[in-house]
Amino acid sequence: MSVAIRHDDLRKRNRAMVIAAVRRTGQPSRTEIAGSTGLSHSTISAISADLIAEGILIEIKGAEAATAKRGRPQVALGLAADAAEIVTVVLSLNYLSVAVVDYSGQLVSEEERKIDTLSMSREELIGLCVAMVRRQLEQRHAAGRKVLRIGMAVQGITDSASRMLLWSPITPHADIEFGDRLETATGIPVTVENDCNMIAVALRWRRPERYRNDFIAILLSHGIGMGMMLKGELFTGTQSSGGEFGHMIHRPDGALCRCGRRGCVEAYAGNYAIWRNAGLRSEDEAPLADISDEEIRDLADRARASDGPEREAFRVAGEAIGFGLGSLFALIDPAPVAVVGIGAAAFDLIEPPLRVAIDRTAGGQHNKAISFDTEPNERPLIREGCTMRALTFVDEELFAAGLAAADNPVSQSSRIA
Repeated sequence: MSVAIRHDDLRKRNRAMVIAAVRRTGQPSRTEIAGSTGLSHSTISAISADLIAEGILIEIKGAEAATAKRGRPQVALGLAADAAEIVTVVLSLNYLSVAVVDYSGQLVSEEERKIDTLSMSREELIGLCVAMVRRQLEQRHAAGRKVLRIGMAVQGITDSASRMLLWSPITPHADIEFGDRLETATGIPVTVENDCNMIAVALRWRRPERYRNDFIAILLSHGIGMGMMLKGELFTGTQSSGGEFGHMIHRPDGALCRCGRRGCVEAYAGNYAIWRNAGLRSEDEAPLADISDEEIRDLADRARASDGPEREAFRVAGEAIGFGLGSLFALIDPAPVAVVGIGAAAFDLIEPPLRVAIDRTAGGQHNKAISFDTEPNERPLIREGCTMRALTFVDEELFAAGLAAADNPVSQSSRIA
C-alpha cells in the first residue's frame, strides 16, 4: 500500500513539474522540458502524452520550439486554454477588480471599479464583490466555460486558512468572511490571500533565476507591505498571513499611522506620510485617505530639484524602511529585495538613506550583499500572483482527475472542462 502511495506521489510531482515548466516557458519542446526539470525524455514523453489525452496540454501546430536548430524539428507544447478557467479578485484602497483568466494564464475579461472602501458598509463591500464575480461567471457560463477556482488578494491581514480578511486599513470592518460568502454565492472554492504575498508569488514565477528560495518584496504605496519567501516557501504566521512590515514600530509613540497606532514604519514611509512630512504638517495630523500617484511623482520631482522639505520627507521614508530591513536582516540572511509600487519611482531618493540606516543596525554587516530591483506598478503583479496561486490549485484538481482516470480506464474519456 505504501509503495502505491509513493508511486502516486511521484507521478503527481512529475506531472506538476511538467505543467510548471510549460507554464513558465510558454511553448517549450519536450527536450527543453527534460532539460529544465531533470526528468528523462521517456518520462516527459509519457507524461505529455497523458496530459494531451486529458486535454491539459496541446501540441502547437505549425510551431517549433525556439531551441530547435537542426535534425528533427522539436514540436512545441502549450497549455490548453480551455482546460479550465479561474477568477481573480483584487481589493485594495478604493479599488476593486474581478478578472477571468484561462488555463494558459491569459486574461479573458475584467471589470474594474473605483470605490470608497473606507465608507462602504460590510455588506456593501461583500455584496459588490459577489455581484462583480457573478457577472463574470454568467458570461463564462454563456460561453460554455467552467471556472474551477476563485483567488482573492486583499490589502491587509488575512487568516492563515486563506478564508477571511482579519484587518485592513482600507476598511473600518474586521473579520470579513470573503471566502465563505463568495463560495456560498458561487459554489466555487475560494482562497483569500494578502496582496503582498501575491506579489512575491508573481515575482518568483517571472524571474526564478533571481527570486527563488529567499527574497523579499516590499510594497511602497499608500501603505507599506511585505511578502517574503524563505527556503522556497511563502512566509506566513500560524494564525495570519504574517509579514506586516509596515506596522513594525520605527519610533515608539511617534507619528500617527492610519492603523491608529503611532510610530509605525508606514507612518514615515507611506504615501500619506511622505506627503504629510513634505508639507511640514504635524505628525499628529490624521493621515489622508488617499494620495494620488501623480502627487507622489510631483513630490519626487521637487525633491530632486532642490534640498527642501520634499527631499527630507523621502530621506525620512528611506531611513524608516532601512531600519526595518536592517532589523530583519539581523534575523535572516541577506536576500534580494524587490521594491514595488509608486514608491519605486522615487527609489533613487529613498535608497541612499535606506542603506545608511541599514548600516546602523545589526544587519548592516550584510549591506553590500543586499540588492534591490524596482517594479513601479503593483497591480499587475498582484493579479499575476493571485492567478498563479489559483492555477496551482486547479492543477491539483486536474492531476487528481487524471490519476483517477489512469486507474479507471472506463473514465478516461471524461475530463474537467
